[in-house]
Amino acid sequence: MKWRKPVVVMLFVTVLAPIVLYTDRLGSSVASSPRNQFSIEDVFTFNFGGDKRQLNLLPQESSANLKEPIGIVYSDDSTTSLSDSGDSVQISNMYQEMQLRESVEHKTRVLSTTNEDDQFKVENSIRQVTEGLHEGDLGGTLQKLESTREEGGQQRSTENNGTVSTSVAVEMMSASKVGDAKEEEPVKFKSEKQSVEMVMADTQVRHLKDQLIRSRVYLSLAATRNNPHFVRELRIRMKEIQRVLGDATKDSDLPRNAIEKLKGMEQTLAKGRQIQDDCAAVVKKLRAMLHSTEEQLRVHKKQTLFLTQLTAKTLPKGLHCFPLRLSTEYYALNSSQRQFPNQERLEDPSFYHYALFSDNILAAAVVVNSTVSHAKDPFKHVFHIVTDRLNYAAMRMWFIANPPSKATIQVQNVEEFTWLNSSYSPVLKQLGSPSMIDYYFKSPRGNADTNLKYRNPKYLSILNHLRFYLPEIFPRLKKVLFLDDDIVVQKDLSALWSLDLNGNVNGAVETCGESFHRFDRYLNFSNPLISKNFDPRACGWAYGMNIFDLEEWRRQNITEVYHTWQKLNHDRQLWKLGTLPPGLITFWKRTHILDRLWHVLGLGYNPSVNQREIERAAVIHYNGNMKPWLEISIPKYRNYWAKYVDYDHVYLRECNINP
Repeated sequence: MKWRKPVVVMLFVTVLAPIVLYTDRLGSSVASSPRNQFSIEDVFTFNFGGDKRQLNLLPQESSANLKEPIGIVYSDDSTTSLSDSGDSVQISNMYQEMQLRESVEHKTRVLSTTNEDDQFKVENSIRQVTEGLHEGDLGGTLQKLESTREEGGQQRSTENNGTVSTSVAVEMMSASKVGDAKEEEPVKFKSEKQSVEMVMADTQVRHLKDQLIRSRVYLSLAATRNNPHFVRELRIRMKEIQRVLGDATKDSDLPRNAIEKLKGMEQTLAKGRQIQDDCAAVVKKLRAMLHSTEEQLRVHKKQTLFLTQLTAKTLPKGLHCFPLRLSTEYYALNSSQRQFPNQERLEDPSFYHYALFSDNILAAAVVVNSTVSHAKDPFKHVFHIVTDRLNYAAMRMWFIANPPSKATIQVQNVEEFTWLNSSYSPVLKQLGSPSMIDYYFKSPRGNADTNLKYRNPKYLSILNHLRFYLPEIFPRLKKVLFLDDDIVVQKDLSALWSLDLNGNVNGAVETCGESFHRFDRYLNFSNPLISKNFDPRACGWAYGMNIFDLEEWRRQNITEVYHTWQKLNHDRQLWKLGTLPPGLITFWKRTHILDRLWHVLGLGYNPSVNQREIERAAVIHYNGNMKPWLEISIPKYRNYWAKYVDYDHVYLRECNINP
């Protein structure tokens, strides 16, 4: 027993004391390192008296040779080079370096593991960057990030000074994109906002319309039709919804009780689902309704096309009265009063000569008025107007009573061109043939050509084909500018006479921006005569404003080329009707392409013509059925034409012609 106490003391000294000392040193070692900087290596390595020891017996790579993985957070040619100096890199310096935009690869080291607090700080830093960029407050955002870095730097150990944290790496990447983000993000958010507003603007309207469709389905199903109480209630609800909808196109057009009616209809439809729960029957009925609607749409489109063509062919009552009123006044004049002044300029090639073939007096007046009003020197402009016998007196009377400033006017009657007869012109012979007349007026509607525009009687008029006889009409002129009567001139056109056509005959604007303006849309390439001589993908060009070199025309005998192809097309197998297909053939490889702003087309059929192009164009063309003098014209384009018409003129008022 006497040895028990010494033995216990020795045991305490030799066994328990090292354990106590070991535990104390472990606690002090952990406490000396900040919580946030405690790494994986600390678990395996501890220092005792300056001697570094490992906890396992496996051979390990020394910390001096241990390399951390390189994480490429972001790299781009335009990004900024950032150093890996950790806390020594300040946020303000980062912003200055980003402005320099050095083209080097940006690499940064990413800490391999983080605790929960570090992860929260990373997310918080990203959120600060994102919110700062959206608000456009870059300075405030950088200050917040800098304060975050300073707070975190107080908790970091000196062992990790060469390491950049994940949050800082994300900050670098976000800041490097700040230039692009400030430009792109507002536009993106704005477009998305506008899209959402457009979608949400008619949500209730669409819902109400959808309820009407579902109601019609239930009314047509056998199970619901056998329930008279439900049918009566559903019909009442449908009438309420129809009254609420009216002509509304967006939710703001709906009355205040729309939501109440919508909820009531939804309750009634819920009853219908309880009565008829057979989905297959509902789907079958919806499919039948879809097919019926498509068929009705096809019929309505065909009727609309027919009525549009009919409207384009007819003459408004006011335009019928107008020439009659003018003709009466013309024949009341004596012979001396019927003459135009300055007739000596008609064959002088030093003047600017225009060719206009029309039977529409008001349209011809707009062409002349708009041209003269934009001419730099109206004295040098000469207008040669050719019309038919019915409108000859009226056309002359209008320009006698309304002379176009200092410009010269000539009005001719096509009937007086004695050289233009069926023995000379194949097209004149074809236009007078019984088969051609039957094609227009006697063909049953069931056998009519699917393209109704080719059945317009205007193609029977020789005025439409006079453009192929310009050298015969103007034998002493060198150049002529051909104008259609459905155009408006917005700039001075005198520069076209000094334009070098490079040996070509025709100067025109190409129209192959769309596929239907290429040769294969006008010519029959299944015929070998067409396929062997022309390219189906060649660009078409436009009639309406064309500068013609008459000297080159005569030299190349273009009129004979036109006659040859007209004879080959006597049975309409090469092309249908009109003047553009034979024009494409006649002037094939003889056309000089003009800048598109000389001649902008589509105002007679296309409501989406670029507004800027219209404003910049020298000539705008109402090609199509929606002519500006008709009620079916496109309203937003009508004023370009109407401003050259004097609606206060006595003749226009008497014939009730209004804007």
